Amino acid sequence: MAVRHQLIHRSPRTTWAVLADPALYGEWVVGPSESVPLDDAWPAVGSRLRYTIRLGPWSVEGITTVRHQQTGKELELEASFKSIGTARIFLQLRPWGEETLIVCDEHPLRGLGGVLHNPVSEAALQLRHRGMLARLARLVEKQPAEVLRA
Repeated sequence: MAVRHQLIHRSPRTTWAVLADPALYGEWVVGPSESVPLDDAWPAVGSRLRYTIRLGPWSVEGITTVRHQQTGKELELEASFKSIGTARIFLQLRPWGEETLIVCDEHPLRGLGGVLHNPVSEAALQLRHRGMLARLARLVEKQPAEVLRA
């Protein structure tokens, strides 16, 4: 189970706004070259994104489905590749003063990915999360800071 965290120098509200925008997934999720919402309700439970991963001439499509969400606090996804299986990705936003501590917990759930899960694949997930959460932080931090009114 790969668990990683990142401090984002924006509020949980601003961080959630980026997570709730399906058009931005291709900018922060490591792997997909493009993502397209399949439903208008993202990130409502059951809504889906289709994404494409390309490696040279090879490409594969997958679907990510929202399995749980608590607006502004939690987003739990199931990423599915037909040939590899599925993975559970849980993103939790924790207020950290006026900033956000985001915690990402991912592990194989079904199929070949779960059967072949081992310390090497776990290390690869950690590297992926390091890049993914850093990209998410940069994207969120490009958003205007909220003006707090007393």
